[in-house]
Amino acid sequence: MRLRNINPSFFMLFSGLIFSCLFLAPSGAHAQQNNDELYQQLQLFGDVLEQVRGNYVETPDDKELIEAALAGMLSSLDPHSAYLPPKGFEDMQVQTRGAFGGLGIEVTMDKGLVKVIAPIDDTPAQRAGMRPNDLISHLDGEPILGLTLSDAVDLMRGEKGTDITITVLREGEDEPLEITITRDIIKIRAVRSRVEGADKNVAYIRLTTFNQQTTSNLKLALNQLPAEIGQKKLAGFIIDLRNNPGGLLNQAISVSDMLLDQGEIVSTRGRSPEDSSRYNAKRGDMARGYPIVVMINGGSASASEIVAGALQDNHRAIIMGTQSFGKGSVQTIMPLPNNGALRMTTARYFTPSGRSIQALGISPDIVSEQIIPEDMKKREARTEASLRGRLDGENIDGESNSKDTKEPEKKPSIAFIPPEPADDAQLQHAIKLLIYLQKSASSEFKPAS
Repeated sequence: MRLRNINPSFFMLFSGLIFSCLFLAPSGAHAQQNNDELYQQLQLFGDVLEQVRGNYVETPDDKELIEAALAGMLSSLDPHSAYLPPKGFEDMQVQTRGAFGGLGIEVTMDKGLVKVIAPIDDTPAQRAGMRPNDLISHLDGEPILGLTLSDAVDLMRGEKGTDITITVLREGEDEPLEITITRDIIKIRAVRSRVEGADKNVAYIRLTTFNQQTTSNLKLALNQLPAEIGQKKLAGFIIDLRNNPGGLLNQAISVSDMLLDQGEIVSTRGRSPEDSSRYNAKRGDMARGYPIVVMINGGSASASEIVAGALQDNHRAIIMGTQSFGKGSVQTIMPLPNNGALRMTTARYFTPSGRSIQALGISPDIVSEQIIPEDMKKREARTEASLRGRLDGENIDGESNSKDTKEPEKKPSIAFIPPEPADDAQLQHAIKLLIYLQKSASSEFKPAS
């Protein structure tokens, strides 16, 4: 293989890549065969790289070529693995801290377009009317097709006060929608809480995301609401995880721990035994044994599903709503020497009973459908199962989780939450259930003394 016109630092990078791949591979005859095949593929990569650098109509940027190759390699694995260039990694770290400049939407990639998982409460995107499952095809007139998710997210972010025009493909709309949104500093309120019910005796807590602020904010709400309502008057807690796209695994574990007095929370299994972990609750239920209703829908994903699954399998809460999104995999962030990172799927997670929700989702104990506006009824909801390249669901025993479905497969429900609580049929259903549990002498939930 000839590598002409390559500067020394670039050659050292490429040679180091080959050496690292061969050095990290296992030993043995079979491993040697794999090494030989890998080396042949790296030679092919080098040949293609040489042709592009030497013969493309314009002089390409070496850094951009390598980053594009890395992005393509990671995106070919599954919808949630990605290469994060330095700027993308920095943005991700800012987002997990709970403040960043942009629009306020959680997104993923779907068939080359950006799909909205959910707009974040009280952000420019939500106020502009962005909805779950919207497909974004253009940003300021430029097509998204061909961009990585990180590239698209980078374009959507920007300085406060600047505008961006987004072209949206929405189910039920004959023509693409042009939506102009003014960027702002997105300060994500991970937890919102208020008193609900006709008698003002229901503690309502909405978790919008799982960032570094979620656990501390939830702890504050769990202390403040009972004090505001009164211990004797309190009917119970509604934990609203609808349209919560997830976030940090450790926050999902700590949130679950706060609401459990004992039992397993979640377990993870990767390719190697050392990649497996099990997390258990410590004593101390901050809800003090009061009834809990957890609300989910098709926009509840990842960390939200961990919490719902932990409370469901430990019989600590009633899960109400519609089938969740079905993202049952764990992504690990691996920093790179260039200040970028890999976001790579390294494990599947399992609920305490050993079930996987990957491409399946959490099934509610009580199905409660939302009243959908007429203009949204023809929309097609998307789930993890509909994403190209997604992982198959396997329970902890290695069997497919498709056997866990008790009912014939039906069309996923649209993830919609009315802006006014009085119009929110699911919320009103949850409030009525808590009031019933409070009045019912046969309720299994007894407040701790």
